[in-house]
Amino acid sequence: MIEPPNIAEQQQRAPDTRMMPPSFDPDYVHGVIREFLKTAIYQGETPLLPMIDFALSKEAAIPPHIFGMLYDSWKPDTDKEGLSVFLQAYGDRGEHNERKRIYFSAQTPDLYLPMYSGKVQHFLDRLFDKAHREKPLMHFYFEEYFDLYWDLHLGVKGRDVPADVRQIGKSFMAVLGYWYPTLQIVHDNYMQVRQLRQKLKDWIDRHMQDIIDGRMKNSEKTMVHYWVKNGELGPNFRRQDVVFECFHNFLAFSQWGNTIYNIMLRLQQTGGDKAVRTWFEKTMKQPDETDQNAFTRLDRFVMELFRTISPNAGSYSVLNVREGAFGTGYTGNSGMITPHPESSRNPIHWKNPNEFDPDRYIQAVTSEQNDHARSKAMGLEKCPFEQHKWPVKDGRKVEIANSSFGAVYPRLDGKASPICDEAGYAPFGFGYRRCAGEFLTVSFIKDFLRKVWADKISFKKLSLEEPALLPVGPLTVVPDNIGFHQG
Repeated sequence: MIEPPNIAEQQQRAPDTRMMPPSFDPDYVHGVIREFLKTAIYQGETPLLPMIDFALSKEAAIPPHIFGMLYDSWKPDTDKEGLSVFLQAYGDRGEHNERKRIYFSAQTPDLYLPMYSGKVQHFLDRLFDKAHREKPLMHFYFEEYFDLYWDLHLGVKGRDVPADVRQIGKSFMAVLGYWYPTLQIVHDNYMQVRQLRQKLKDWIDRHMQDIIDGRMKNSEKTMVHYWVKNGELGPNFRRQDVVFECFHNFLAFSQWGNTIYNIMLRLQQTGGDKAVRTWFEKTMKQPDETDQNAFTRLDRFVMELFRTISPNAGSYSVLNVREGAFGTGYTGNSGMITPHPESSRNPIHWKNPNEFDPDRYIQAVTSEQNDHARSKAMGLEKCPFEQHKWPVKDGRKVEIANSSFGAVYPRLDGKASPICDEAGYAPFGFGYRRCAGEFLTVSFIKDFLRKVWADKISFKKLSLEEPALLPVGPLTVVPDNIGFHQG
């Protein structure tokens, strides 16, 4: 009988990486490819409630081969180099998910019009410049995108954004899009991120100090201003965490380009989606009408776009290993994806889930409605999450509240600005794990659509023999073959 290897042999066995191209850096092979080959990622269930349980941990919840882009040692070193709220377990975020609330304080809807919208409008005007007509539009999107990105975070744009800072953003996006570390393009961009990352962190830190010292003009129009004011550089949002969030958002904000590309596909006059075009025309005649609902018509249209496009494929969690093969206690790195597209189209939650229908949100349950009484009505003895209102410290009359399932939302002067808190609306995640940038992302897309409508912009697929390929999000590379015209 052939005996299984003993425990010591099991623990020492590692993936065979000897066949990697000689051009690959040895540390990259060990710190990235080896971790990638050891990782198993599982597809999880579609939730019946808008919540992910703590058993699916957010601690270091990212495929391990990505850590080398974030940390010098190829593994998390959060004490020294900082971390993101999106990579931290609930119990370590401070009382009542405080770190999440601090992050969210920079993206509440009351800030958008006075602080951020002007920057977005400038970006959209440059994107839809007449010189760009009938040309591949996503190329120009990424030419302008990093000016908007750094203007929103630090109030810096144009010549004040060094070439190295622009390059690391492009390289980060290339790694996310092409994803597989065995590809030469991923290796080269990954190593460029590592080479430039310290320069980027030092540059961010200098501009953050300008904001702290009052040397930055209109610093209240930056997200870092609110992170510093409301986190007070304390244990739940340290200085190194502010710096880390500024470049970790390369990942969070990647869904903007992905979403715009998919909206353009649907709004094409030829080959687009007739239902989406019809709803767009109907919506834009009275975009701000609420119909006595929590959401305007334009809100509902954008929400339905996100539900059906689902630019983020799922919420990634780390699994705790209960039993390893042959008693070794080690099964490699395991992750669980709680799926967004499948959850958003679950017939348990929606009538006609595959139809494009923004009016489905007229009756949808909001975060404000998901309270103790509703939990009792659902047969729960108590709320899964204690409801708490956290007042910001930056002088605004804003409280960051949460639903009974943990999703945070703002109250402005005592009035709620709720979100759809149904398990069937999944593009931004679930419960305490819900994306804190939701309001900013939705507002950005609303301004994009207002621009398209006001300037009579139409999209069409260009006749290109070999369109350029552009990475627009994790595991997503698209052909740059959509152009626009006006009139």
